[in-house]
Amino acid sequence: MPLSPGEKLGPYEVVSAIGAGGMGEVYKARDTRLDRFVAVKVLPDHIAKRDDLRAL
Repeated sequence: MPLSPGEKLGPYEVVSAIGAGGMGEVYKARDTRLDRFVAVKVLPDHIAKRDDLRAL
């Protein structure tokens, strides 16, 4: 699920992609509540739907 700059995930606004791999995609984003930059990881569906993998 690639995200575009400006897209929002809750309080996080995507700035740019950082990288991607087997465990998901990582984005540089701005936390609009705290006005600072953070890294946001988006898990692929096959991992996000499994409670045992999300708990790690």
